[in-house]
Amino acid sequence: MKLDAVKWGGALLMMLSLMAGSAWAAWEWQANAYSQQIAEQKTAHQTALTNLANANSALILAEQNKRFALEQWLAASEQSHYRALNDAKTNQDRLRDRIATADLRLSVLLDATPATGSDGMQATTGPGRLVHGAARAQLDRAHAQRIIGIIGDGDQGLIALKACQAYAKEISSSQ
Repeated sequence: MKLDAVKWGGALLMMLSLMAGSAWAAWEWQANAYSQQIAEQKTAHQTALTNLANANSALILAEQNKRFALEQWLAASEQSHYRALNDAKTNQDRLRDRIATADLRLSVLLDATPATGSDGMQATTGPGRLVHGAARAQLDRAHAQRIIGIIGDGDQGLIALKACQAYAKEISSSQ
C-alpha cells in the first residue's frame, strides 16, 4: 500500500507540476498578447496625437500668415492714409497762405433775383462772365480762412472715413 501511495503521490505531484507549468505558459502567452495589444494601442495613440499636433501646427501657421498679411496691409493702408492727410493739410495750408497774402480772394454769388417774380432767371449775363448773376461779394480774409479751416476738417474727416471703410472691408473679406 505504501508503494501505491508513493506511486499515486508521484503521479499527483507530476500532474500538479504539469498544471502549474501549463498555467505559467498560459499566463506568459496571455501577458505577451496583452503587451502587444497595449503596445499597438500606444503606437496608434501616439500617431493620433502626432497627427493632431501637426494639424494644429499647420492651422497656427496659416493663422500667423494671415495675421502677418493683415499687418502688412494695415501698415500700407496707414501710410496711404497718412500721405492723404498730409497732402490735404498741405493743400489747406497753401490755400490759407494764398488767402492771407491776398493772392487769392474768395467770393460768393449774391441772390440778385428781383422780388417781381421773374422765376429766378436773369435776363442777361454781364459782359465777359460765364455765370449768371453779376453781383458777387468778396469775403473778408479772416472769414475765408475760417471757411478753409472748416473745409480742411471736412477733408480730414472724409479721408479718415475712407480709411475706416477700407479697413472694415479688408477685415470682413479676410474672415
